[in-house]
Amino acid sequence: MSETAPTPLAGIKVIEFTHMVMGPTVGHILAGLGAEIVRIEPIGGDRTRRLLGSGAGYFPMYNRGKQSICLDLKSDEGIAVAKDLIAGADILVENFRPGALDRLGLSYGACSEANPRLIYCSEKGFLPGPYENRTALDEVAQMMGGLAYMTGPPGKPLRAGASVIDVTGGMFGVIGVLAALEERHRTGNGQKVVASLFETTIYLVGQHMAQYAVTGTPAAPMPARVSAWAIYDVFETKTDPVFIGVVTDALWEKFCKLFGLDELWADESLRENNSRVKARDTIMPQIRELIGQFTAEEVIAKLDGTGLPFAPIGKPQDMFEDPHLAEGGLEHVTLDDGTPVRLPTVPLEMSGKRIGSPQRLPTPGQDAREVLSALGYDADRIEALIGNGAVGENG
Repeated sequence: MSETAPTPLAGIKVIEFTHMVMGPTVGHILAGLGAEIVRIEPIGGDRTRRLLGSGAGYFPMYNRGKQSICLDLKSDEGIAVAKDLIAGADILVENFRPGALDRLGLSYGACSEANPRLIYCSEKGFLPGPYENRTALDEVAQMMGGLAYMTGPPGKPLRAGASVIDVTGGMFGVIGVLAALEERHRTGNGQKVVASLFETTIYLVGQHMAQYAVTGTPAAPMPARVSAWAIYDVFETKTDPVFIGVVTDALWEKFCKLFGLDELWADESLRENNSRVKARDTIMPQIRELIGQFTAEEVIAKLDGTGLPFAPIGKPQDMFEDPHLAEGGLEHVTLDDGTPVRLPTVPLEMSGKRIGSPQRLPTPGQDAREVLSALGYDADRIEALIGNGAVGENG
Protein backbone atom coordinates (compact mmCIF):
# COMPACT_ATOMS: atom_id res chain seq x y z
CA MET A 1 0.00 0.00 0.00
CA SER A 2 1.25 3.44 -0.90
CA GLU A 3 2.60 5.57 1.92
CA THR A 4 1.04 8.57 0.16
CA ALA A 5 -2.51 7.27 0.46
CA PRO A 6 -5.18 10.02 0.51
CA THR A 7 -6.00 11.53 3.91
CA PRO A 8 -8.91 13.90 3.20
CA LEU A 9 -9.96 13.88 6.87
CA ALA A 10 -6.50 14.64 8.26
CA GLY A 11 -6.81 16.72 11.44
CA ILE A 12 -10.35 15.54 12.20
CA LYS A 13 -10.48 14.10 15.73
CA VAL A 14 -12.89 11.29 16.56
CA ILE A 15 -13.77 9.80 19.95
CA GLU A 16 -15.26 6.31 19.86
CA PHE A 17 -17.46 4.63 22.48
CA THR A 18 -18.19 1.46 20.53
CA HIS A 19 -18.25 -2.31 20.51
CA MET A 20 -19.00 -5.20 18.15
CA VAL A 21 -19.26 -4.11 14.46
CA MET A 22 -21.63 -1.26 13.62
CA GLY A 23 -19.98 1.53 15.63
CA PRO A 24 -16.39 0.41 14.98
CA THR A 25 -17.16 0.37 11.24
CA VAL A 26 -17.83 4.12 11.37
CA GLY A 27 -14.46 4.73 13.02
CA HIS A 28 -12.62 2.36 10.70
CA ILE A 29 -13.89 4.13 7.59
CA LEU A 30 -13.10 7.56 9.06
CA ALA A 31 -9.63 6.31 10.02
CA GLY A 32 -9.11 5.04 6.48
CA LEU A 33 -9.89 8.55 5.27
CA GLY A 34 -7.23 10.01 7.54
CA ALA A 35 -9.12 10.99 10.71
CA GLU A 36 -7.48 10.56 14.13
CA ILE A 37 -9.46 8.03 16.17
CA VAL A 38 -9.25 7.57 19.93
CA ARG A 39 -11.15 4.45 20.95
CA ILE A 40 -12.36 4.42 24.55
CA GLU A 41 -12.49 0.90 25.97
CA PRO A 42 -13.46 -0.38 29.41
CA ILE A 43 -10.69 -1.34 31.81
CA GLY A 44 -9.21 -4.59 30.50
CA GLY A 45 -10.32 -3.91 26.94
CA ASP A 46 -13.44 -4.31 24.84
CA ARG A 47 -14.95 -7.79 25.14
CA THR A 48 -15.26 -7.85 21.35
CA ARG A 49 -11.52 -8.59 21.35
CA ARG A 50 -12.21 -11.94 22.96
CA LEU A 51 -15.12 -13.25 20.89
CA LEU A 52 -14.84 -16.74 19.46
CA GLY A 53 -16.21 -18.35 16.31
CA SER A 54 -17.72 -15.99 13.75
CA GLY A 55 -16.92 -13.04 16.02
CA ALA A 56 -13.17 -13.69 16.15
CA GLY A 57 -12.51 -11.35 13.23
CA TYR A 58 -14.65 -8.41 14.35
CA PHE A 59 -12.01 -6.54 16.30
CA PRO A 60 -9.06 -6.76 13.90
CA MET A 61 -11.25 -5.97 10.90
CA TYR A 62 -12.92 -2.82 12.21
CA ASN A 63 -10.45 -1.33 14.72
CA ARG A 64 -7.24 -0.82 12.78
CA GLY A 65 -5.54 2.54 12.73
CA LYS A 66 -7.07 3.68 16.03
CA GLN A 67 -5.58 4.67 19.37
CA SER A 68 -6.84 2.91 22.49
CA ILE A 69 -7.36 4.24 25.98
CA CYS A 70 -9.14 2.26 28.71
CA LEU A 71 -11.30 4.32 31.08
CA ASP A 72 -13.33 3.42 34.13
CA LEU A 73 -16.49 5.33 33.23
CA LYS A 74 -18.00 4.48 36.62
CA SER A 75 -15.41 6.70 38.28
CA ASP A 76 -15.49 10.49 38.40
CA GLU A 77 -11.90 10.63 37.15
CA GLY A 78 -12.65 8.38 34.17
CA ILE A 79 -15.68 10.45 33.20
CA ALA A 80 -13.62 13.64 33.52
CA VAL A 81 -11.04 12.28 31.06
CA ALA A 82 -13.82 11.28 28.66
CA LYS A 83 -15.33 14.77 28.84
CA ASP A 84 -11.96 16.37 28.17
CA LEU A 85 -11.49 14.18 25.11
CA ILE A 86 -14.98 15.02 23.83
CA ALA A 87 -14.43 18.73 24.38
CA GLY A 88 -11.61 18.71 21.84
CA ALA A 89 -13.19 16.31 19.35
CA ASP A 90 -14.86 16.91 16.01
CA ILE A 91 -16.86 13.68 16.05
CA LEU A 92 -18.15 11.28 18.69
CA VAL A 93 -19.29 7.79 17.65
CA GLU A 94 -21.25 5.46 19.93
CA ASN A 95 -23.35 2.33 19.45
CA PHE A 96 -24.44 1.29 22.93
CA ARG A 97 -28.01 0.73 24.05
CA PRO A 98 -30.31 3.76 24.03
CA GLY A 99 -29.60 5.90 27.09
CA ALA A 100 -26.32 4.21 28.05
CA LEU A 101 -24.16 7.30 27.51
CA ASP A 102 -26.92 9.60 28.74
CA ARG A 103 -26.77 7.92 32.16
CA LEU A 104 -23.04 8.68 32.28
CA GLY A 105 -23.65 12.36 31.63
CA LEU A 106 -22.43 12.00 28.05
CA SER A 107 -25.68 12.66 26.19
CA TYR A 108 -25.69 14.70 23.01
CA GLY A 109 -27.15 17.63 24.91
CA ALA A 110 -24.44 17.60 27.55
CA CYS A 111 -21.61 17.04 25.06
CA SER A 112 -22.80 19.67 22.59
CA GLU A 113 -23.17 22.24 25.37
CA ALA A 114 -19.47 21.81 26.10
CA ASN A 115 -18.53 21.49 22.42
CA PRO A 116 -21.09 23.10 20.06
CA ARG A 117 -19.12 22.00 16.99
CA LEU A 118 -19.35 18.32 17.96
CA ILE A 119 -20.94 15.88 15.52
CA TYR A 120 -22.45 13.14 17.66
CA CYS A 121 -23.04 9.91 15.70
CA SER A 122 -25.28 7.34 17.37
CA GLU A 123 -25.58 3.93 15.74
CA LYS A 124 -28.77 2.30 17.01
CA GLY A 125 -31.14 -0.57 16.38
CA PHE A 126 -34.03 1.66 15.33
CA LEU A 127 -34.75 5.27 14.50
CA PRO A 128 -37.45 6.96 16.62
CA GLY A 129 -40.72 5.06 16.74
CA PRO A 130 -42.44 2.24 18.64
CA TYR A 131 -39.36 -0.02 18.45
CA GLU A 132 -36.67 2.50 19.37
CA ASN A 133 -35.93 1.12 22.84
CA ARG A 134 -35.70 -2.52 21.74
CA THR A 135 -32.35 -4.26 21.66
CA ALA A 136 -31.33 -5.02 18.09
CA LEU A 137 -28.53 -6.93 16.45
CA ASP A 138 -27.65 -7.40 12.79
CA GLU A 139 -29.52 -10.71 12.74
CA VAL A 140 -32.55 -9.25 14.51
CA ALA A 141 -32.81 -6.55 11.85
CA GLN A 142 -32.37 -9.04 9.01
CA MET A 143 -35.16 -11.21 10.42
CA MET A 144 -37.55 -8.32 11.10
CA GLY A 145 -36.90 -6.40 7.92
CA GLY A 146 -37.39 -9.18 5.37
CA LEU A 147 -33.77 -9.69 4.34
CA ALA A 148 -33.53 -13.15 5.96
CA TYR A 149 -36.82 -14.09 4.26
CA MET A 150 -35.39 -13.04 0.89
CA THR A 151 -32.03 -14.76 1.41
CA GLY A 152 -33.15 -18.24 2.41
CA PRO A 153 -35.27 -20.73 0.45
CA PRO A 154 -39.06 -20.51 0.96
CA GLY A 155 -39.98 -21.16 4.57
CA LYS A 156 -36.37 -21.12 5.75
CA PRO A 157 -35.24 -17.57 6.58
CA LEU A 158 -31.48 -17.24 6.50
CA ARG A 159 -29.27 -14.34 7.52
CA ALA A 160 -26.82 -13.09 4.93
CA GLY A 161 -23.31 -14.54 5.09
CA ALA A 162 -21.69 -11.41 6.52
CA SER A 163 -22.65 -8.65 8.97
CA VAL A 164 -24.13 -6.69 6.08
CA ILE A 165 -26.54 -4.61 8.17
CA ASP A 166 -23.94 -3.69 10.82
CA VAL A 167 -21.49 -2.65 8.13
CA THR A 168 -23.99 -0.87 5.90
CA GLY A 169 -25.50 0.85 8.94
CA GLY A 170 -22.00 2.05 9.78
CA MET A 171 -21.61 3.32 6.24
CA PHE A 172 -24.84 5.30 6.52
CA GLY A 173 -23.46 6.73 9.76
CA VAL A 174 -20.35 7.88 7.91
CA ILE A 175 -22.50 9.46 5.18
CA GLY A 176 -24.39 11.38 7.86
CA VAL A 177 -21.19 12.46 9.59
CA LEU A 178 -19.64 13.73 6.36
CA ALA A 179 -22.82 15.64 5.53
CA ALA A 180 -22.79 17.14 9.03
CA LEU A 181 -19.14 18.17 8.60
CA GLU A 182 -20.05 19.96 5.38
CA GLU A 183 -22.97 21.71 7.07
CA ARG A 184 -20.68 22.71 9.94
CA HIS A 185 -18.49 24.50 7.41
CA ARG A 186 -21.46 26.78 6.73
CA THR A 187 -23.02 27.10 10.18
CA GLY A 188 -20.16 26.47 12.61
CA ASN A 189 -22.39 24.09 14.55
CA GLY A 190 -22.35 20.34 15.00
CA GLN A 191 -25.40 18.11 15.26
CA LYS A 192 -26.60 14.65 16.18
CA VAL A 193 -26.58 11.98 13.47
CA VAL A 194 -28.42 8.69 14.00
CA ALA A 195 -28.22 5.59 11.79
CA SER A 196 -29.98 2.33 12.53
CA LEU A 197 -29.98 -1.38 11.80
CA PHE A 198 -33.70 -1.79 11.09
CA GLU A 199 -34.09 1.13 8.72
CA THR A 200 -30.87 0.14 6.95
CA THR A 201 -32.39 -3.29 6.34
CA ILE A 202 -35.56 -1.72 4.99
CA TYR A 203 -33.52 0.41 2.58
CA LEU A 204 -31.81 -2.73 1.27
CA VAL A 205 -35.05 -4.66 0.77
CA GLY A 206 -36.73 -1.58 -0.69
CA GLN A 207 -36.27 -2.99 -4.19
CA HIS A 208 -38.50 -5.92 -3.24
CA MET A 209 -41.07 -3.59 -1.68
CA ALA A 210 -41.05 -1.56 -4.90
CA GLN A 211 -41.40 -4.77 -6.91
CA TYR A 212 -44.59 -5.55 -5.00
CA ALA A 213 -45.86 -2.01 -5.52
CA VAL A 214 -45.22 -2.23 -9.28
CA THR A 215 -46.44 -5.80 -9.92
CA GLY A 216 -48.89 -6.49 -7.12
CA THR A 217 -47.09 -9.80 -6.55
CA PRO A 218 -44.94 -10.39 -3.45
CA ALA A 219 -41.24 -10.90 -4.17
CA ALA A 220 -40.21 -14.53 -3.89
CA PRO A 221 -37.13 -15.41 -1.81
CA MET A 222 -33.99 -15.21 -3.93
CA PRO A 223 -33.50 -19.00 -4.27
CA ALA A 224 -37.04 -19.25 -5.71
CA ARG A 225 -37.22 -15.98 -7.60
CA VAL A 226 -38.07 -15.49 -11.23
CA SER A 227 -34.92 -13.77 -12.41
CA ALA A 228 -35.04 -10.74 -14.69
CA TRP A 229 -32.70 -12.67 -17.00
CA ALA A 230 -32.93 -16.22 -18.29
CA ILE A 231 -29.23 -16.99 -17.97
CA TYR A 232 -28.28 -15.73 -14.54
CA ASP A 233 -27.22 -18.66 -12.42
CA VAL A 234 -24.50 -20.90 -11.03
CA PHE A 235 -23.44 -23.65 -13.42
CA GLU A 236 -21.65 -26.87 -12.53
CA THR A 237 -18.50 -27.68 -14.48
CA LYS A 238 -16.19 -30.68 -14.44
CA THR A 239 -14.34 -29.05 -11.56
CA ASP A 240 -15.81 -26.08 -9.71
CA PRO A 241 -19.06 -24.15 -10.20
CA VAL A 242 -19.11 -20.82 -12.07
CA PHE A 243 -21.70 -18.05 -12.10
CA ILE A 244 -22.68 -16.73 -15.53
CA GLY A 245 -25.02 -13.87 -16.36
CA VAL A 246 -26.39 -12.96 -19.77
CA VAL A 247 -28.06 -9.63 -19.14
CA THR A 248 -28.54 -8.08 -22.59
CA ASP A 249 -29.66 -9.28 -26.00
CA ALA A 250 -26.24 -8.44 -27.44
CA LEU A 251 -24.60 -10.62 -24.80
CA TRP A 252 -27.00 -13.45 -25.67
CA GLU A 253 -25.67 -13.37 -29.23
CA LYS A 254 -22.10 -13.31 -27.95
CA PHE A 255 -22.78 -16.15 -25.49
CA CYS A 256 -24.35 -18.38 -28.13
CA LYS A 257 -21.48 -17.85 -30.58
CA LEU A 258 -18.85 -18.31 -27.86
CA PHE A 259 -20.19 -21.71 -26.83
CA GLY A 260 -21.42 -22.87 -30.24
CA LEU A 261 -25.11 -22.69 -29.37
CA ASP A 262 -26.07 -22.32 -33.02
CA GLU A 263 -29.49 -23.89 -32.62
CA LEU A 264 -30.50 -21.55 -29.82
CA TRP A 265 -29.20 -18.51 -31.68
CA ALA A 266 -31.09 -19.57 -34.80
CA ASP A 267 -34.37 -19.48 -32.84
CA GLU A 268 -35.46 -15.91 -33.43
CA SER A 269 -38.13 -16.22 -30.73
CA LEU A 270 -35.29 -16.18 -28.18
CA ARG A 271 -33.61 -13.01 -29.41
CA GLU A 272 -35.40 -10.82 -26.81
CA ASN A 273 -34.66 -11.17 -23.08
CA ASN A 274 -38.22 -11.44 -21.80
CA SER A 275 -38.92 -14.22 -24.29
CA ARG A 276 -35.89 -16.09 -22.99
CA VAL A 277 -37.11 -15.67 -19.41
CA LYS A 278 -40.43 -17.28 -20.37
CA ALA A 279 -38.58 -20.11 -22.11
CA ARG A 280 -36.06 -20.59 -19.30
CA ASP A 281 -37.20 -24.12 -18.42
CA THR A 282 -36.54 -25.16 -22.01
CA ILE A 283 -33.17 -23.56 -22.65
CA MET A 284 -31.49 -23.95 -19.25
CA PRO A 285 -31.07 -27.76 -19.37
CA GLN A 286 -29.25 -27.44 -22.69
CA ILE A 287 -26.93 -24.78 -21.35
CA ARG A 288 -26.26 -26.65 -18.11
CA GLU A 289 -25.33 -29.77 -20.07
CA LEU A 290 -22.99 -27.78 -22.30
CA ILE A 291 -21.22 -25.93 -19.47
CA GLY A 292 -20.83 -29.21 -17.62
CA GLN A 293 -18.53 -30.46 -20.38
CA PHE A 294 -15.85 -27.89 -19.47
CA THR A 295 -13.67 -27.31 -16.44
CA ALA A 296 -14.13 -24.09 -14.49
CA GLU A 297 -10.78 -22.87 -15.81
CA GLU A 298 -11.90 -23.46 -19.40
CA VAL A 299 -15.19 -21.63 -18.90
CA ILE A 300 -13.44 -18.66 -17.28
CA ALA A 301 -10.86 -18.55 -20.06
CA LYS A 302 -13.67 -18.39 -22.64
CA LEU A 303 -15.58 -15.67 -20.81
CA ASP A 304 -12.73 -13.46 -19.65
CA GLY A 305 -12.52 -10.29 -21.72
CA THR A 306 -15.84 -10.87 -23.54
CA GLY A 307 -17.95 -8.47 -21.47
CA LEU A 308 -20.12 -11.32 -20.20
CA PRO A 309 -20.56 -11.26 -16.42
CA PHE A 310 -19.02 -14.31 -14.76
CA ALA A 311 -17.50 -15.31 -11.43
CA PRO A 312 -15.80 -18.29 -9.88
CA ILE A 313 -17.36 -19.16 -6.53
CA GLY A 314 -14.84 -17.75 -4.09
CA LYS A 315 -14.43 -18.37 -0.37
CA PRO A 316 -13.29 -15.72 2.13
CA GLN A 317 -9.96 -17.48 2.69
CA ASP A 318 -9.31 -17.41 -1.05
CA MET A 319 -9.25 -13.61 -1.05
CA PHE A 320 -5.86 -13.44 0.68
CA GLU A 321 -4.26 -14.72 -2.54
CA ASP A 322 -6.50 -12.93 -5.01
CA PRO A 323 -4.26 -11.25 -7.64
CA HIS A 324 -6.60 -8.28 -8.06
CA LEU A 325 -6.76 -7.55 -4.33
CA ALA A 326 -2.98 -7.84 -4.18
CA GLU A 327 -2.84 -4.61 -6.20
CA GLY A 328 -4.10 -2.51 -3.28
CA GLY A 329 -7.28 -4.05 -1.91
CA LEU A 330 -5.57 -5.44 1.19
CA GLU A 331 -3.49 -3.59 3.75
CA HIS A 332 -0.87 -4.92 6.16
CA VAL A 333 -2.03 -5.33 9.74
CA THR A 334 -0.21 -6.66 12.79
CA LEU A 335 -2.50 -8.61 15.12
CA ASP A 336 -2.34 -8.52 18.91
CA ASP A 337 -0.04 -11.55 18.99
CA GLY A 338 2.35 -10.01 16.47
CA THR A 339 1.12 -12.01 13.51
CA PRO A 340 1.33 -10.03 10.24
CA VAL A 341 -1.75 -10.36 8.03
CA ARG A 342 -3.43 -8.47 5.20
CA LEU A 343 -7.05 -7.36 5.61
CA PRO A 344 -9.43 -5.43 3.35
CA THR A 345 -8.92 -1.70 3.19
CA VAL A 346 -11.66 0.88 2.71
CA PRO A 347 -12.75 0.21 -0.89
CA LEU A 348 -12.14 3.65 -2.36
CA GLU A 349 -9.75 5.36 -4.72
CA MET A 350 -9.24 9.13 -4.54
CA SER A 351 -7.16 11.19 -6.95
CA GLY A 352 -5.85 7.99 -8.48
CA LYS A 353 -4.67 6.53 -5.15
CA ARG A 354 -6.10 3.81 -2.95
CA ILE A 355 -7.24 4.55 0.58
CA GLY A 356 -5.31 2.95 3.43
CA SER A 357 -1.82 2.22 4.68
CA PRO A 358 -0.08 -0.33 6.94
CA GLN A 359 -2.00 -0.39 10.21
CA ARG A 360 -1.35 -1.56 13.72
CA LEU A 361 -4.06 -2.99 15.93
CA PRO A 362 -3.85 -1.33 19.35
CA THR A 363 -3.67 -3.43 22.49
CA PRO A 364 -6.08 -2.32 25.26
CA GLY A 365 -4.98 1.05 26.63
CA GLN A 366 -1.81 1.06 24.52
CA ASP A 367 -2.04 4.78 23.81
CA ALA A 368 -3.16 5.99 27.25
CA ARG A 369 -0.10 8.08 28.04
CA GLU A 370 0.06 9.62 24.57
CA VAL A 371 -3.64 10.49 24.58
CA LEU A 372 -3.51 12.02 28.05
CA SER A 373 -0.37 13.99 27.22
CA ALA A 374 -2.13 15.40 24.18
CA LEU A 375 -4.84 16.67 26.52
CA GLY A 376 -2.21 18.64 28.40
CA TYR A 377 -2.13 16.38 31.47
CA ASP A 378 1.22 16.46 33.24
CA ALA A 379 3.18 13.36 34.22
CA ASP A 380 2.01 13.39 37.85
CA ARG A 381 -1.65 13.52 36.88
CA ILE A 382 -1.21 10.73 34.35
CA GLU A 383 0.51 8.52 36.94
CA ALA A 384 -2.26 9.25 39.43
CA LEU A 385 -5.01 8.30 36.97
CA ILE A 386 -3.26 5.06 36.07
CA GLY A 387 -2.43 4.36 39.69
CA ASN A 388 -5.98 4.73 40.97
CA GLY A 389 -7.43 2.62 38.14
CA ALA A 390 -9.41 5.36 36.40
CA VAL A 391 -7.21 4.79 33.34
CA GLY A 392 -6.03 1.33 32.33
CA GLU A 393 -2.67 0.77 30.72
CA ASN A 394 -1.79 -2.22 28.52
CA GLY A 395 -5.03 -3.97 29.32
